Order: sequence, then structure tokens, then C-alpha cells
Amino acid sequence: MNLSQTALRLLNRRAFLSQTANGLAGIALTSLLQAESARNHAAEPAGTIDPARPSAPRPPHHPPRAKNVIVVFCAGAISHVDTFDFKPELIRRHGQRMPGNESLISFQGENGNLTRPLWTFRPRGKSGKMISDLVPRIGDRADDICFLHSLTTTSNTHGPAENVMSTGFAFDGFPSMGAWINFALGSENQDLPAFVAIEDPRGMPQSGPNNWASGFLPASFQGTPFSSTKPVRYLNRPDSVDLQADTAARSALAVLNEEHGKRFPGDQGLMARMASYELAARMQLSVPEATRATAEPDHIRRLYGADSPNKTKAAFATNCILARRLIERGVRFVQLFNGAYASGGQLNWDGHSQLQEQYAVHGEILDQPVAGLLMDLKQRGLLDSTLVVFCTEFGRMPMFQAGTFGRDHNPNGFTCWLAGAGVKAPFSYGATDPFGFRAQENPLTVHDFHATILHLLGLDHQRLTYYHNGIERRLTNVHGNVIQEILA
Repeated sequence: MNLSQTALRLLNRRAFLSQTANGLAGIALTSLLQAESARNHAAEPAGTIDPARPSAPRPPHHPPRAKNVIVVFCAGAISHVDTFDFKPELIRRHGQRMPGNESLISFQGENGNLTRPLWTFRPRGKSGKMISDLVPRIGDRADDICFLHSLTTTSNTHGPAENVMSTGFAFDGFPSMGAWINFALGSENQDLPAFVAIEDPRGMPQSGPNNWASGFLPASFQGTPFSSTKPVRYLNRPDSVDLQADTAARSALAVLNEEHGKRFPGDQGLMARMASYELAARMQLSVPEATRATAEPDHIRRLYGADSPNKTKAAFATNCILARRLIERGVRFVQLFNGAYASGGQLNWDGHSQLQEQYAVHGEILDQPVAGLLMDLKQRGLLDSTLVVFCTEFGRMPMFQAGTFGRDHNPNGFTCWLAGAGVKAPFSYGATDPFGFRAQENPLTVHDFHATILHLLGLDHQRLTYYHNGIERRLTNVHGNVIQEILA
């Protein structure tokens, strides 16, 4: 019997193994492609995203405690030992070296002696929580607040640490917390952005748009920045175009888009662009109404301090009113900044040299508007469904820097707090050491903080993922635990 050349090659052991290897490689490639497809499918949030309606509401992973979030971000690193973290031992040891750290070198160099809080702490509310006179009105709301006194972070530099608090990573290019939540849940209002970033009237935070960027998530999930002093950019019709011409152009564009959609069905890029432009058109009507804080009655403006002769305080108070108005209209996530970019502490909480003098200015701007926001949300019944997050990038040292009247950066222990839907209040969790230097009891990471916020919104931080560059990415990286003890 004559055997073909192919058959003879297969009977050769070396040739047989070579052919088998090629076949196995093909099988492996097919398996990898199937796995990638499965990952991309699994990476979708709880509800599938329609490119034509990217902000349509989607179901959470489990029943949520909160529907909306307002983040108050104190840019520049507000000092916990001068606000919410009462340390009697720090008062008793004032002027002494910190035991065990007599020659401590931190971010800007050598540290001096322990320095007592620059404002008196007093018991607040029925709970008697000790809070300083720098923020007395927030102190009056202590019974509504869950304090987390043992936060830690991975960077002691403002920009990267802002990134960590907003995105979970020190490097640029990662999606912000608001973008992840927008991606997962969408919005209840299709006429307003699902995620709004409200800049401080004094300017952008240190890390700028990184705080509200979409990173590698689709661009439709990034935050839209505007405030009471800065309108939405490019929203208004140009003066050179009248309403009739604008309406006619939109109608013509709609016809062209419809025809293109018929020729190229399933073009998700086109659908996403159409959705973006259609939202912008609807925002021309919805944004002016939503941002009309002047329509609020006088007693509400007084509650927030929007009637203050201090123009910066009045503008920040109006931003707080704006945050409430947006949440009231179904916006999912509002990020509200207090403090701007690096300025030697003049425009934010970065009190390296003249902390008392600068904080007296910043405290007045922050205190009444945030307290008014909490009170207003509560009296309207919105605090039952809204989670208020108060955070900063890191804390400050319990001593002055050598040769200055200010405190250096401290990533080893600081305070953030939560109020509203799903958290125990009044409640305090975790603790720093007796001087406020290092988290000692129940230390927390920013990943724990983020995991808990997601949990309160009905999201499992381990399931909320997006496959990017060969890695299953998530807000909490590969870390994070929900802080079960603070859940109501």
C-alpha cells in the first residue's frame, strides 16, 4: 500500500509532535479569546449598558441603602487633630517631643514639638461628641454623623493622594469613584448628567479633572464640571445662531443620524455620540432650572450662609444648595470641592506655615454651608436615601514643623466621615494613637472606604469590574473590605 507524503510525515514522531503543538496552540488561542469575551461580558455592571442611553438606570447587585451620593472633598488635607479627632494627651503633652519620634522627618522636613489643637474641643449634640470650635455648626450635626478616625493612605503628596481618594490609585488615568458608580447604576434623570463635579469658587483642586475623570471607562461616564460661579461650558447657543436656525440644524442632523443608523446598524460609537449631543440639547433646558439657586426662599439661603457678606463663603454655600438641588432631581453622584490648588495654604487646607490664621478663613467658608446641607437634606427626607461623604486626601501632624506655625502632611492616620443612608449615627469607628499621629485601632485604607460606599449603593466592589489592557480593573484594585461595623 502506498502512503501519501502527508501520512508518512504524521508517522514520523518529530513531525507528529510538531503538528500536535500547532494544534494545541490553536486550541489555547481559541480558549483565550473565549475567556476574554467572557470577561468583557462579566465586566458589565448589573444591568447591560445601552450605548444610546448610557445613563439609563441599572439595577444594583443587592438592595441598596443609598440611592445618591454627595462627596464633600476638603482639598489640601484638613487637620483632623484641629477638627474632629480629640486627643487629651496631645493637650497634656503640648510643647514636648513626641515619645519614640523625637527626630521625626516627614514630607517637608524636621518636625518640632507636639502642638495642642488650635481650637477648643467641646461636647456636641446629645451624643457629646468632642468637636472643635473651628467647625461648631458641623459639630451641632454630630448626632447625624458616623466618624471614621483611622483612615490611612498610600501617598503623602497632594496630587497623588487626591487621586487615591477619588480613584483608588496614585497614578493618573484611572476612573474616578463617581465614574464607576455612573457606569454601574446610571441615573434617574436623563435630562441632567449622572455625575456632576462642583468646583470650589477659589479654583480647581490640585489634581484637577483626575478627580472626576472616566479613565479607561467610556467617556460618557466622566463627571461634568460646573458650579454656581462657572456655568457648563459650551452649553449655550452661540449668539450668531438664532433659535430657528439651531432647531432646523438639529432636525436635519437627526435625519442624517437615522439614515446612518440604518446603513450601519449596531454602530455603538455613533449611538454614544448621538446620546451625548441629545443630552447636551436637553441640558440647555434642564441645567438653568436646576442651577437657579436664587429661586430658593430666603430662609434656605440663610440656613446655608448664601447670604453671607463673605463672597467666597456665599459662593460655596450656593454650591452646597446646588448639590442638594441636583440630588433632588435624580443626579446620582455629586462631588463638591472645598479648597483649590496648591497655594501655600491660602486657597485650601494645606496649612504648613500659618495654620491658625489660614484655617480661621477656611473654617468659616466650610462650616455653615456643610451643616446647612446636612440639615436641609434631613428636613426634606433626602438624608434617608442620600449618602454624604466628607473626605480629604490625608491628615496633618500632631506637631508643628520645625521653625513654622503649621503642620506637615500625615498619611498615617486621619478622619473622614459619612452621614445619611445606611450608616450608624451617632457613631465613631477606629482611632489614632493618643497624639493623633498613626491609626492604631481598626486601621482603614481608602479601599475599605470605597468598598463601603459602593456597598451602601448596592454594589459589590469585587464584582464591579472593567477589563482593560489584560487586567480586570476595579475601584478597589485587589484590596478593600466593607466596614460592616458602621452599617445601620
